Amino acid sequence: MKSISLYTQNGSFLTKLEPFDKLFYVLASVAAPSIAGQLPAYFLPIGISLVLLIHSRLFKKALPMTVVGLSLILTVWIVQGIFSQKNETPLFHLGPVTFYQEGCLIAARIGLNILNMFFSFACFVFSTRPSDLVEDMERVGFSPKLGYVVNSVFQMVPQMTGAVGTITDAQRSRGLETEGNLLTRAKAFLPLISPVVMSALINTRERAIALEVRGFDAGLQKTFLREKTKKASSFWIRLFCAALLAGAVVWRGLTWK
Repeated sequence: MKSISLYTQNGSFLTKLEPFDKLFYVLASVAAPSIAGQLPAYFLPIGISLVLLIHSRLFKKALPMTVVGLSLILTVWIVQGIFSQKNETPLFHLGPVTFYQEGCLIAARIGLNILNMFFSFACFVFSTRPSDLVEDMERVGFSPKLGYVVNSVFQMVPQMTGAVGTITDAQRSRGLETEGNLLTRAKAFLPLISPVVMSALINTRERAIALEVRGFDAGLQKTFLREKTKKASSFWIRLFCAALLAGAVVWRGLTWK
């Protein structure tokens, strides 16, 4: 059965961690560099996330996100390096175009922040089963409706990707040209996107009906299939996240001008 989430079960260290522990790590790794306010502060969480992805054999799956992130960073670097309002000091020339030091520093901060978020969220999304996260959320008192929204967000990308692939193949079998120059692709856009949107709406309606049949909105006390046990690793992970945030606060205090 094909998975409808980005989760990868490979028995690695990351997949064995509790969902909330990984969520705390994401929050700490994203917040700590922003609190510290210095460019070097981004390298520690980026390095940790890369090590976790490589060790858990998930880096290959994160490569498409990395390519998207690098293309976005390149765009930011060009725009900020040339056109930023704070540009004063020329850094280097690329033909007739001048890149400025101030704009490049702004682009570096934005780029490192993008990479940090991409890698930390990749650690979370690719190693966390959505059902486990939703169950843990309900255990601590979150509404099942919120859990349903979170689960839907996790499943949205693979579902839409699968739908696009199926509809593209169907339209090609009917003689629609989907490959070629820009004009050919533009002509194929509407015949492709309209069924995708309709399919998403139909799936949403069918899922809502299925949930109602199963008593989703019954308002009764629910039981859980998994027996929850505390892991020793949770304490150390959360302690590390707290130390990361505390270190960022101290660093900001020491470098405050």
